[in-house]
Amino acid sequence: MTRQLHLGGFQIASHVTHSHAAWRHPASDPAFLTPEYYHRIGRILERGRFDFLFFADLLSVPTRFGNDIDESLRRGTQASATLDPSIVAASIGAVTSRLGIAITKSTTYFHPFELARIFSSLDHITRGRIAWNIVTSLSQSEALNFGHDEHLEHDLRYVRAQEFVETAVELWASWEADALVQDKESGVFADPSRIHAVDRRSEHFRTRGPLPTPRSPQGRPVLIQAGSSGRGKDFAAKWAEAIFEIDPTPEGRRAYYDDVKSRATNFGRNPEHVKIFPSFIPFVGETESIAREKQAFHNDLADPISGLITLSVHTDHDFSQYDLDKPVEDVTVTGTQGLFDVARRLSERDNLTLRDIGKLYAQGVLLPQFVGTASDIADQIEEGFTGGEADGYILSAASSPGTFNDFVDFVVPELQRRGLFRREYSGTTLREHLGLPADPFAPRETAKAS
Repeated sequence: MTRQLHLGGFQIASHVTHSHAAWRHPASDPAFLTPEYYHRIGRILERGRFDFLFFADLLSVPTRFGNDIDESLRRGTQASATLDPSIVAASIGAVTSRLGIAITKSTTYFHPFELARIFSSLDHITRGRIAWNIVTSLSQSEALNFGHDEHLEHDLRYVRAQEFVETAVELWASWEADALVQDKESGVFADPSRIHAVDRRSEHFRTRGPLPTPRSPQGRPVLIQAGSSGRGKDFAAKWAEAIFEIDPTPEGRRAYYDDVKSRATNFGRNPEHVKIFPSFIPFVGETESIAREKQAFHNDLADPISGLITLSVHTDHDFSQYDLDKPVEDVTVTGTQGLFDVARRLSERDNLTLRDIGKLYAQGVLLPQFVGTASDIADQIEEGFTGGEADGYILSAASSPGTFNDFVDFVVPELQRRGLFRREYSGTTLREHLGLPADPFAPRETAKAS
């Protein structure tokens, strides 16, 4: 069978995603606090036969830039106003039938039992279309919201995350697939011999189990990760079934693809079961010049300070203290190290100032922008897909829902015409869409101890 491209849509339950210009764009719907806003996006992507809609999330209003919330709220930066994505996911699931829904939940401030139950419930409610984007919370402001004076240092966050995922997996496996009997005649509801206590006792977590939620359609949610540091890439290679990646350069995307696939092999996994999704923002036009005008209009709306506020959140480092018109300094960051490495690489390569990086960050958090006609954008996708950069791509919007509509109406048919992308869903679960093992507890996909 010919290798097939996978597609996801990127979203935050918010007014902006990667593009900080999006909420100011005249084509963007401002009603992000309503269910209809997300229903519309979900239906568009399902019409385009997308694999999933992916929700990122942060757990605090940005405060790192200048140690103040005023500018982030005034400028409407990323995470300044959000809804809980798990609630939004359930709402989208009710108005779609095939689209997968991936939501972010942190391993830093929650308990595995709580999250295992939430995801198992969502998987039931959506009939097997749920994914968990596993993150380690990265900022001091998030720690303060959960009653901690300091957030965990980088490597310790991954130690905790490892124990968290191991515990959640044990809880999902506590009900065997045929444990729920519901035999009305005999009066047997469930077979106790097929339901198992967990009795987990590790450094960070204790739980007795079993989960009170019977085995869900997928067994467990599809696991997504976005590791970019060395430790993060190891974690992703060990656990993730789909990986979200940000790198604006083809050479960076190829290097990441090769690196993570190799690490997955070293963990005893089939690298074909680790799908890598770089992200991009498309600008589609009837002609290239029209597309370029759309791109320029969007990019001119981007505010450098908004970008630096979000860069400060992602790195947990205050960039308000530096001269905007000098190169990016080589500083130690405690948050997302990979994104800062990309910013430094771009600054050195293109002789960019901190203001320039802030502008790029506001335009799309360093995502590449694919610009042109439907055929032009399909060319770029095909080149990356066949050239060792990606198993699929995650589409991020410059305006919502306009970007999604343009891509589904014009680019998807071109990808289908080339035989790269499905015309119809062949399965019902997200695992089936992604070509992943139906039984996630099979020995061949059990991660080896690091």
